[in-house]
Amino acid sequence: MKEKKSNFSGSIGFVLAAAGSAVGVGNIWRFPYLCAKDGGGLFLIVYLALVLSFGFVLLTTDIAIGRHTKQNALKAFATLNSKWKFLGYLTFLVPALIMTYYSVIGGWITKYFCTYVVSDGSILSQDSYFTSFITSKVSPIVFMLLFLALTAWVVYRGVEKGIEKFSRFIMPGLILLILGIAIFSLTLSYTDANGTVRTGLQGLKVYLYPDFSSLTVKRFLGVLLDAMGQLFFSLSVSMGIMVTYGSYVKDDVDLNKSINQIEIFDTGVAFLAGMMIIPAVFVFLGTDGMASGPSLIFISLPKVFASMGAIGRIVAIAFFLMMGFAALTSCVSVMETLVANCMEIFHKSRQKMCAIIGIYSLVTAVLICLGYNVFYFEVKLPNGTVAQLLDIMDYISNSFLMPFISLLTSILIGWVVGPKLIIDEVERNGEHFRRAKLYCFMIRYVVPVVMLILFLVSTGII
Repeated sequence: MKEKKSNFSGSIGFVLAAAGSAVGVGNIWRFPYLCAKDGGGLFLIVYLALVLSFGFVLLTTDIAIGRHTKQNALKAFATLNSKWKFLGYLTFLVPALIMTYYSVIGGWITKYFCTYVVSDGSILSQDSYFTSFITSKVSPIVFMLLFLALTAWVVYRGVEKGIEKFSRFIMPGLILLILGIAIFSLTLSYTDANGTVRTGLQGLKVYLYPDFSSLTVKRFLGVLLDAMGQLFFSLSVSMGIMVTYGSYVKDDVDLNKSINQIEIFDTGVAFLAGMMIIPAVFVFLGTDGMASGPSLIFISLPKVFASMGAIGRIVAIAFFLMMGFAALTSCVSVMETLVANCMEIFHKSRQKMCAIIGIYSLVTAVLICLGYNVFYFEVKLPNGTVAQLLDIMDYISNSFLMPFISLLTSILIGWVVGPKLIIDEVERNGEHFRRAKLYCFMIRYVVPVVMLILFLVSTGII
């Protein structure tokens, strides 16, 4: 099969780009919350076990499919089996939905970063500030535009000169920022109004020490489900991104080694994010200060930064710069997947498709921004949560489509095409796939069952 013109220059470029995709805002605003909620070290142990088993299966499958077929997700599944062409279209829907709101979140991060740069940021620590910002009609759109323009520029430059070059610069910076803030968090100390002293090292203990108190079968299953959900959404699988990136990987790259490195990158960043956030929040707000998602990043943490005094502004600038890096690398991978698929559908140049996808992203992102004011409404989702427009897009893509796509992919590879195709691709250059037996067992028996359960729970059926 003719090799695609666009390729990563080597394994390092691929690993950094793929890790950049996997390391997104979910690692930073959801992982620490789940750790605090699910018994600290207990969650870490379960999560690590899942990374080494479940995570590597999903990641290996997507990347190997991409390199084997040299096709983007839209055509890759049809190449494997013509009757499964529909799976490519389902996969294409995920980044199409995610792109509608990811640049909006990127705009929120950009706003907070810019505010801390030009002022002391004290206004950001007010309880009502975040709500007043996202419900305004102009400001969120302006900052979304800035973030989207930078995303489009990176994708416009192509795979090697754009995505790879950008990832080589951004990813080391991202790691250094997270590591620096994590170390600083451990040095913090605060005495509250009652005279209680809380330190960063005590917060680290809350993070790492496994809490087995009142552990029941039901609670353990809850921890397992949380860890599975976090892993699933963290690795950028079942949305066509890793299939697309896999199609850019040259045949001489050791996939087994590269996949291990991506796992280490993604898990390491998630671990450091917890070490960065949990001790800091614990010191100034106690265990009750932990929140999930936007509430953690845009409400709780600005209060933490304000409590730090003068140094808080510097830490906040570093933090939101790091968040911007994480959001940008993920958004670039989502847009690249759409552009690459549309290039194959419409046979147009990268530049033209980038412009078209950019316009699509702009229009839909504006609608999402207006979903907090002009088009505001509330609807109860099947999983019981109350949602606005952004939440609906997130629910359809993450909670409905992604588990369903993973379920179908595991059936296709496990029972229709056969795991041997993936194993042969990993061992293409004579490398030994040490976890081949585990892969066969997982893709055939474990992944389908777990994905079905996750899908049923996410959709509120069970």
